[in-house]
Amino acid sequence: MIDRDEPGNDPLIWVLKGPKAGDYAQMRALVEGLGVPALTKNLTFESWELLLHAAPRPTLAGLTRSSRAELTPPWPDLVITGGRRNELVARWIRARSDGRTRLVHIGRPWSHPKRFDLIISTPQYPLAEFSNVLTVTLPLAEDAAREAPGIERYTRLPAPRIVMLVGGNSGPHVFTRALARSMASAVTRLFVGTTGTLLVSTSARTPPRFITALQRRLREAWAGELEFFDWHLAGVENPYQAYLASGDCFVVTAESMSMLGEACATGKPVFMVDVAPREGRPWWLKIKSYRWRPLVHRVANAIGPRRMRRDVRAINQRLVADQRARWLNEAPEWFEPTPDAGDDTGRAVAAVRTLLAD
Repeated sequence: MIDRDEPGNDPLIWVLKGPKAGDYAQMRALVEGLGVPALTKNLTFESWELLLHAAPRPTLAGLTRSSRAELTPPWPDLVITGGRRNELVARWIRARSDGRTRLVHIGRPWSHPKRFDLIISTPQYPLAEFSNVLTVTLPLAEDAAREAPGIERYTRLPAPRIVMLVGGNSGPHVFTRALARSMASAVTRLFVGTTGTLLVSTSARTPPRFITALQRRLREAWAGELEFFDWHLAGVENPYQAYLASGDCFVVTAESMSMLGEACATGKPVFMVDVAPREGRPWWLKIKSYRWRPLVHRVANAIGPRRMRRDVRAINQRLVADQRARWLNEAPEWFEPTPDAGDDTGRAVAAVRTLLAD
């Protein structure tokens, strides 16, 4: 059992909040499941932070000065982290605690898995060979109805309320204007004749040109009410949680594991938009293959260790097989999803409690 200065107190837990909303949402879900207080440490990073991972060592060098100032004793019993940027910071905290701090990483770490006490990951990453890895079906998700400011306004909108959650460029997935037009057409075909409401939420990864093309096409084709949230617009309150809590059905781009997890957690029908690169011409003949993210992804897969690979199709196919989601372009009609019997969050919480009690 981890000792505290005052017996009977809950363990001191730090949550490292980096720039990725999906990572932070999973950390919140885990803390919610643990049912104990946690301190959130807001971290911002220098633009060159990636270079530190060429020879990864515990360090705060990639943090801005204001973020470094947040990290002071007493050191926590447990750090919950996720995302590449946070890793070296988490390891630095443990070093400062003389190894007492336990580290829980959500997702696939860039550092070797042995650097963490527990890793909570999904089947898209080949990490099953490591004994400290807990594989869950989908990213952990909070109860959307618990924190949904403004939900009353959305529940009064005409039903069915169809929520479209849009990710963006990631690895080999490039969001083009052609994909935007294809998505809009597929949605309007599936829900043709509906007088319901379409609620669209984009994300930090969604390219502005894609947003413009999708918004234009939907405004032309959608017959019912339409609300479109552009993540890049400053000063606009993000309705994401209210969308999750009020939606009757979800359309989600298939590369976003966090969005898929949160949509499936609602128990409502989920339709996945296939954004994978099309087969046909060899990759080296496609102009978009030479964009930064696709090129880095291909090089990393070729020369990096096997654990650094990512196959989102493993999760997509599992969801279809378990009848928890369908492909949008293959779905002829509305369907009732099969409830998840796995209790991923419960398993993750139990693993963390065991770690703290060890």
